[in-house]
Amino acid sequence: MMTNPASNNLDEQNQDAYDDLIVSIEAGIGRLNLLIAVCDYENFRQEIIARYQAELQPDIRCYHVALAKAEPSLKAAIQQLVESEAYLQQHQAAMITVTGVEQLYFLKLVESQSEQEKFFGYLQWTREALREFPFAIVLWVTNQVLVNLIKKAPDFWSWRNGVFHFACKPKNIVPIQDIEPIRNILNNDELVNLNDSRYSGLPIADLERLVEQIETKDNHQDPKLLSSLYSQLGNIYSRRVEKGETQHYQQEENLAIKYYLQAINLQTQLGLETDLANNLNNLALLYKSQGRYDQAEPLYLQALELRQRLLGDNHPDVAQSLNNLALLYKSQGRYDQAEPLYLQALELRQRLLGDNHPDVATSLNNLALLYYSQGRYDQAEPLYLQALELRQRLLGDNHPDVATSLNNLALLYYSQGRYDQAEPLYLQALELRQRLLGDNHPDVATSLNNLALLYYSQGRYDQAELLYLQALELRKRLLGDNHPAVANSLNNLAGLYRSQGRYDQAEPLYLQALELLKRLLGDNHPDVASSLNNLANLYYSQGRYDQAEPLYLQALELRKRLLGDNHPDIANSLNNLALLYKSQGRYDQAEPLYLQALELRQRLLGDNHPDVATSLNNLALLYDSQGRYDQAEPLYFQALDILERQLGANHPHTVTCRKNLASLRDSLKSQ
Repeated sequence: MMTNPASNNLDEQNQDAYDDLIVSIEAGIGRLNLLIAVCDYENFRQEIIARYQAELQPDIRCYHVALAKAEPSLKAAIQQLVESEAYLQQHQAAMITVTGVEQLYFLKLVESQSEQEKFFGYLQWTREALREFPFAIVLWVTNQVLVNLIKKAPDFWSWRNGVFHFACKPKNIVPIQDIEPIRNILNNDELVNLNDSRYSGLPIADLERLVEQIETKDNHQDPKLLSSLYSQLGNIYSRRVEKGETQHYQQEENLAIKYYLQAINLQTQLGLETDLANNLNNLALLYKSQGRYDQAEPLYLQALELRQRLLGDNHPDVAQSLNNLALLYKSQGRYDQAEPLYLQALELRQRLLGDNHPDVATSLNNLALLYYSQGRYDQAEPLYLQALELRQRLLGDNHPDVATSLNNLALLYYSQGRYDQAEPLYLQALELRQRLLGDNHPDVATSLNNLALLYYSQGRYDQAELLYLQALELRKRLLGDNHPAVANSLNNLAGLYRSQGRYDQAEPLYLQALELLKRLLGDNHPDVASSLNNLANLYYSQGRYDQAEPLYLQALELRKRLLGDNHPDIANSLNNLALLYKSQGRYDQAEPLYLQALELRQRLLGDNHPDVATSLNNLALLYDSQGRYDQAEPLYFQALDILERQLGANHPHTVTCRKNLASLRDSLKSQ
């Protein structure tokens, strides 16, 4: 019997929260009773509200008000309700549900205050005014709003009589539209039930059971149909992982790989080369996301060769293969190999599809990303602008790809220290994603995270922390606790705490992130190396050099093994290890590492990259510490020249380098 995914049964955690809410409402009748209910999913929220209203009535009469966006005052909303209801004016047993806070924009648009800022401002001074309402008031908020409420309305918060969290985790349901391509293959009577409007899709457990039945039923299943089934199953699981719809990230990612491998095996035997090329490409994408670059590359190359042979050199699918292979090489720091492939893909798309096509915008964007990674900012910016203009013209201003372009352009400006230009673009991208995708989407979390990075770099730590916390909470809720993006948020928040000297708060977050990445991606992944490096940075900042050194060495060894000797991350590791040795006075060990990092950055990124300036500055600091002023001074000059040209005179890195040079000159004068 197929289970009904629309079941109203609450899990244990939500049932406990619901029971506590009912008890609190009933216990506070006849007096002001402020209760806060937290839920991010509107449908689930409405289900809980309907349930407790049905349970409480008729003993406790239930009312429902929504906040007005023009004047978002809790007091005004309740006052208006009471004035219209004689029952409430008699102070009878009643409770009032308040919703709509999450629909208030928290971005400042034209007005000096955002709608949420107005709400919190009213709320902070509402407590005494609410005394005249002897009712239970259940204020529904999202987790994002809750974080703001605690910080911005502490007086109101202190009067709460309870906070009740309702969590609606990702459902293990495959949507009907994703099942459609395999219904004819499965040909199972139970799938007829999916035509019933009560069913939103097929539970994962049922899908796996049906596949098992097909595989074990007999040995006469058409291999071509089976290969198609495995392909579609790979697509289903891959899509669920990509969209964060699974509670079991690694398990379903491995299932996608398993089914793609089975499809590839059958398609190779049957000579189904067109389908084979598609599945090789899809499997390579998964391997790349896992950091398994050595396994991804031959698959991409095989897919490219097949497509060129089957479709000819002039086909959009060939351009896609060139683009994907270039993405892989970029991830490995193999920039010289990535660039010609990106250029080929761009030229091919322009010739086949015309200059005015979304895929051309994608190619422009990807090429710009490459130039950005190389510090070729002057070449990246016009490409980003072209991609943005093209997407706006073809897709309209209200499209997720436009938000992506705004975000990427903002990232470029951020890296150049053009913060005043970056911030409005980040805000536009965030507002656009919230409007198009809703508040509960991974891309919204990415925007919150990026805006936080900007504020962090500007020293606006309070604003950065709030956004980092929102991004972390959103990622946990959407993607589950076990997802690489959650580890990314933990790392970023820890980095903020480290910069503030809040080491006791930073360390457990770094450790959580490291453990999570190892568990999800395995010990051999570039992100694990980055996490080891981050933890080492913390220990270095605390002077815990004996603990920092082995982590730096692990990160360096792992990066060399996974990325090869020629990758910017190797230079980063060499630089950090040298910095540690310099701080310990181990100058003879620090110098060759600084020189290696400098040579590597110059070779990979060019002479005019800010990271090259960082290496020059660090090497100069070493010589400065040793009294080798004649060698230090020209390095400071070179670094300062690069930073002023690339980042501007007022960028924090430029200012630091200028101070270092001034300090050196003071030392020379005192000799």
